[in-house]
Amino acid sequence: MNQPQLSGRRAVTTAPLHALLAHRWSPRGFDAAHELDDAELVTLLEAARWAPSANNSQPWRFLVTRRGEPAFDTVADLLNPGNRAWAPTAGALILVAAKASDETGRSRPWALYDAGQAVAALSLQAQADGLSVHQIGGFDAAAARHIFDLDETLVPLVVVAVGRHDPAAPLPEALEQREHAPRTREPLEALLLHDPRRSRNVA
Repeated sequence: MNQPQLSGRRAVTTAPLHALLAHRWSPRGFDAAHELDDAELVTLLEAARWAPSANNSQPWRFLVTRRGEPAFDTVADLLNPGNRAWAPTAGALILVAAKASDETGRSRPWALYDAGQAVAALSLQAQADGLSVHQIGGFDAAAARHIFDLDETLVPLVVVAVGRHDPAAPLPEALEQREHAPRTREPLEALLLHDPRRSRNVA
């Protein structure tokens, strides 16, 4: 088992967090020589498999491709140009889709939310195993559906790049700057919703 990926880019938080959360970030610099083995991939997918979902529906689906496979190159070609500049150095590119309706045709309104939880679980497991994840929304979802013959119930959501972070990996200048820029988040107060009845003195 690899050591957890504890980068020097620990988040500055207002409350103490577990190290896996505080150190998790989304690098673009991957070790192009590192290969993900079967055991590593199975562990990541098993973490995703045990994510929570509405009514235990488990609507996430994964198309797993590894560098060196034709399908990997196909997924890489689906990425927007800016992402194609760095993502092919990852050990794996995983196309994530959500099954938005069940076998009877009934809609699953929480399918996208649940698929996000599965990817979050995968990401934290990767962090624990000394790997890094970068989730990519910039890709041609329509082409992915056509090329991989996804049925109409499946919604392509994201491509997940997985590999071992390499701080020295070459990147285009603009991305290199973003790779080392301070990590920021909205202040917690900006993320909170408030009950408007409080200001109206409504019981």
